[in-house]
Amino acid sequence: MQVQNSLERYGAIPKTFHWATVVLVIAGWLLGQFGDDLPHTMHAAGLSIHIAIGMTIFALLVARLVWRFIDPPPPPETTALGGIAEVGARIIHVALYALLVAIPIMGILVQFARGHALPVFGLWEIASPWVRDREFAKSMLEVHELMANALVVLAAMHGAAALVHHFVLGDRTLRRMLPGTAH
Repeated sequence: MQVQNSLERYGAIPKTFHWATVVLVIAGWLLGQFGDDLPHTMHAAGLSIHIAIGMTIFALLVARLVWRFIDPPPPPETTALGGIAEVGARIIHVALYALLVAIPIMGILVQFARGHALPVFGLWEIASPWVRDREFAKSMLEVHELMANALVVLAAMHGAAALVHHFVLGDRTLRRMLPGTAH
C-alpha cells in the first residue's frame, strides 16, 4: 500500500485522515444530537466523549493540513462537467475544512461560557477563563449545533458527489479515496 499520494491516487495517510474524520464526525454529531437521551447517569460521560471526539477531529485536521502541505493531493479527475464542477468541489472542500475548525472551537467556547473546565481526553482539565453566562452559552451552543448540522449536510453532498462521479460519470474520484484500493 502506497503511503504518499501519487498523481493518480491518494496514499494511505490521507485516506486514513479522511475516513477517521468521517467516522468521528458521525459519532460526534450523533452524540451531540442524542446525548440528552442518554440515561442521566451517563450525561457527563457522553459530554466528555463528545468533547474528546471534537478535539480529536481538530487534531486530525491540523495533522491532515500539515500532511497536505508536505504531500499535495493528486489533481482532480477531469470530467464532462468541466471547470464548474471543480469550482463547486473546491468551495465544498473549503467549507468542510472551515467547519472542521470552527465547530470544535465553538464547542470549547460553549464549555467555557458554561463556566466549566474543558476535559482534555480525561487526562487533565483546562479551567474556564470566564464566569458562567448561561444565555451566552446557550447562544453559542445554537451556533455550534447549526454549524454541526451544516457540516453533516455538506459532507452528505460531498459523498453524493463522489457517488455521482463513480456511478454516473464513471471516473476514479471515489475509488482514489476508498480504503484498500490501488486505483
